Amino acid sequence: MSASPVYTPIADHDAELAKAEAGVAKLAASRNDRWYPKFHIASNGGWINDPNGLCYYQGRWHVFYQLHPYGTQWGPMHWGHVSSADMVTWRREPIAFAPSLEQEKNGVFSGGAVIGDDGKVKFFYTGHRWANGVDNTGGEWQVQMLAEPDDDTLTHVTKRGMVVDCPREKVHWHFRDPKVWKTAGKWWMTFGVSSAEQRGQMWLYESDDMVDWTFKTVLFEHPDPNVFMLECPDFFPIRDAEGHEKWVIGYSAMGAKKHGFDAHSTSAAGYQIGSWTPGEAFVPETEFRLWDCGHNFYAPQSFNTAAGDTEAPGRDGRQIMYGWMSPFIQPIPMENDGWCGQLTLPREITLGSRCGDIHTAPAAEIEGLREDTIDFGALELTQDGEKVLLDDAEAVEIEMTIDLDASTAERAGLRVQATGDGAYTAIGFDEQIGRVVVDRGAMRNGDRGYRAAPLDTDELTGKLELRVFVDRGSVEVYVNHGHQVLSSYTYASEGPRAVKLVAESGSLKVDSLKIHHLKSIGLE
Repeated sequence: MSASPVYTPIADHDAELAKAEAGVAKLAASRNDRWYPKFHIASNGGWINDPNGLCYYQGRWHVFYQLHPYGTQWGPMHWGHVSSADMVTWRREPIAFAPSLEQEKNGVFSGGAVIGDDGKVKFFYTGHRWANGVDNTGGEWQVQMLAEPDDDTLTHVTKRGMVVDCPREKVHWHFRDPKVWKTAGKWWMTFGVSSAEQRGQMWLYESDDMVDWTFKTVLFEHPDPNVFMLECPDFFPIRDAEGHEKWVIGYSAMGAKKHGFDAHSTSAAGYQIGSWTPGEAFVPETEFRLWDCGHNFYAPQSFNTAAGDTEAPGRDGRQIMYGWMSPFIQPIPMENDGWCGQLTLPREITLGSRCGDIHTAPAAEIEGLREDTIDFGALELTQDGEKVLLDDAEAVEIEMTIDLDASTAERAGLRVQATGDGAYTAIGFDEQIGRVVVDRGAMRNGDRGYRAAPLDTDELTGKLELRVFVDRGSVEVYVNHGHQVLSSYTYASEGPRAVKLVAESGSLKVDSLKIHHLKSIGLE
């Protein structure tokens, strides 16, 4: 006989959702839009973090996200929700989850969506409460929860309750962020754990019915003893050029030491590629690599579009990922604007020809955002040259190809959001370090610093392809068709925001350059 979820209500869920909607509306009423994104997903008010519950179902794309509806800093977590028929124009849906059960009274934490054997969506997420009932000084009590939508719109859910309790004697606080999939006739669940010895691990559970779950093994333990938790884990198969199946394990390593270009924060989000036999531990075959080299990227989640009805449009088997553009470092100017945080563009994950060579390029649908195109053709700048491409650009995509062999500049590329006070964000190739750089040193708002994405030896000559998305307060830079990516907030100054082409201490040859103005995704 199958076990039943543990369900302990402490509040009316619909009433809590109504309160949350009112909280977001209050913040949105006085929102400052100076950096509010035009073509990235964000809440209309309040704080957001991790993407959750990603899926394509009954002809619509669904993105949920962690939401604090009562303030612009992290707080008791809810789930916000947006959906789209084409991944271009989005609409706001009702807030999906608010704390209403004892098991989640201090927060409905991250989780995912999966299509069950019945063809219906199941949501698995973490219920969070403070162990002492008050704050984090007594530790955290986290458990895995199940919920199901009431209809195919996914706009209202029924919570089923707790399906995996925390064995608290074996865990040091952290026990969260479930990922569920089906392989070899069984359902599997992994999530991040801080073991009793404070080692960052991912545990593996199995189930026949998605309700009764049994611990199987430790799927993966991070080799660095400083890493005490693997947050927001991901796990999925991918095929190499010869058609061989590999498995990708993704996680955000909490506690890692900063180490130059390779680990520029203490919570780096990255992946490893390896092999996995169902029921056994993951066997890494590559080193850890960052998903994104920018300032603001964390907690990515991916899903496969082939789940469910394979005859439906959109079910083409792509692995699509969203990340959270994470504003970890103070000052965070948008906290004062009635909202805080946005997601990245959707990215398709593919495996390149070299081992460990994952690419994450914008999903093909993103081209549907283009309203018009300015084709500048080939351009050349002499020593320390500068050319204004646009006098003002609020939301644009820039495609450019740099001829590295014919350029001599120490650093060359773009200055975006260049304003009258001398502020700008620099994006381009730094010849001295052999990397593509996003440099915020000239910004007037927020934290500064720069980030640098590595290039392979064969990428340091010939043509360098850059695809740069500039939104009101952020940039995403895709290098050589997504071989590397950099995502950063930019907090432009007041006034017109110019786009310039610049060569520093040398010349620049650009084979082609196009700028596309981008339309709103409809969430403003």
